[in-house]
Amino acid sequence: MTPPTPPEPPMKRLSQYFFRGLITFLPLAITVYVLVLFVTWTERTAMQLLRPLTGDFYLPGLGIALGAALILALGFLMSQRITGKLLSFIELPFTNLPVVKSIYSSLKNFADYFAPHEQDAQQVVLLKMPGHELSTVGLVTRQSMNGLPRGLAELEDQVAVYLPMGYMIGGYTVFVPRSWTTPVDMTVEEAMRMALIAFMSSNKNGKTDPQR
Repeated sequence: MTPPTPPEPPMKRLSQYFFRGLITFLPLAITVYVLVLFVTWTERTAMQLLRPLTGDFYLPGLGIALGAALILALGFLMSQRITGKLLSFIELPFTNLPVVKSIYSSLKNFADYFAPHEQDAQQVVLLKMPGHELSTVGLVTRQSMNGLPRGLAELEDQVAVYLPMGYMIGGYTVFVPRSWTTPVDMTVEEAMRMALIAFMSSNKNGKTDPQR
């Protein structure tokens, strides 16, 4: 007969409640804080720009609408071939300075990967080496080795897979045979979000894992 489980100490239970409440509160608080900063900045900027033209007349929320319109206009301009060439001249200081070049190019390429592309260019896969039970989720960053330096360009029927790390910024890029990968029905954003929290399951019922 299994002996009854002794009750948890009150302080331990209080600490569990505290951290559970903190984990629930922090994501909401940070999200609301960022939204408030964005709304405040757009409203203040819109008022400074429109006050000389409209005087005392101002509609609340006009700053958000103006910010969204500017972002849409920028996206439209960047879709034009002439604007793209102009941007290449503006980028010259950022793409030629030794340290700035590495930072700017890395951030731009990372952001460009998450921009809308063809579906096959943004693919979440399950990477598994034959004969091993271990598998991991990765993002296909290159479907072909064409255009890479000698030594990599000769890799035939291989893909580049980025393996993101959990709870930190970084990861590894591996070049593996295409047959090692299995497509996963998940968007890149979902995969990155889940990788950030190490694919941790959310405990909705408030109970702890009995194996812990």
